[in-house]
Amino acid sequence: MRYLDPKNDLTFKKVFGEHPHLLRSFLNALLPLAEGQQIEHIEYIPAELVPNIPLLKNSIVDVRCTDNRGRQFIVEMQMLWTDSFKNRILFNASKAYVKQLDRGHEYKGLKPVYALSLVNEDFEPNTGQYYHHYAIVHTEYPEKRIDGLQFVFVELPKFKAQNLTEKKLQILWLRYLTEIEDGTEQLPADLLEIPEVREAMEYLQESAFTREELATYDQYWDSISSERTLIEDAYSEGEEKKALSIARSMKAKGFDTPTIAELTGLSQELIERL
Repeated sequence: MRYLDPKNDLTFKKVFGEHPHLLRSFLNALLPLAEGQQIEHIEYIPAELVPNIPLLKNSIVDVRCTDNRGRQFIVEMQMLWTDSFKNRILFNASKAYVKQLDRGHEYKGLKPVYALSLVNEDFEPNTGQYYHHYAIVHTEYPEKRIDGLQFVFVELPKFKAQNLTEKKLQILWLRYLTEIEDGTEQLPADLLEIPEVREAMEYLQESAFTREELATYDQYWDSISSERTLIEDAYSEGEEKKALSIARSMKAKGFDTPTIAELTGLSQELIERL
């Protein structure tokens, strides 16, 4: 038996976008909900159009829902990361929060919006933590907060289960996302002990997908590879422009060519032509 990667657009939406009880379990495990505030019932809501990140069109998988208390949840699987993502997520959640007034609600009736972003790259290099929770808090008294918007970012590559026998549901769901890859044949036996996680794994069986769906699955990985190349090329181009600007400035100040080449990484021939 072969299994597909749950982070792919096709599989992620099949598991969490078509089975509300699995999404409910996933959100209750991953979100920082207060005691007694567990999600009991979920209804999916249509995705809104939001600004695209330049160069990235396919790397964001979006699932949205609301619970029986009116709280909204935006779940995103992000295969690639750029600095623009945080602004996009803030815009996305803020728009969902404000749009509640379109239905005639008063300000006091606004319900919280939670944005959960699962990121398949490291983006906080200065910390070993993989779980990042942001809320609107008082700078001197963090226990005092303004309800409304909360953000959770999970850096999947940093996640390592400290104890593989750990049964905490958050750990098990993250192991589900990180330990099952394209072509996996042997599933972790302890994950199969949890009914909802076992069911989510069953939906990843390659044999359950049509030939057309598998083609779509492969096309998604191709698009991610193409977008990664575009990002790397854009970054390289930006670094080169920065180096050229520095070289021109150093040349104008009388630095010799070998020194400029050593400090900027540019060739002496290119510097001579500036």
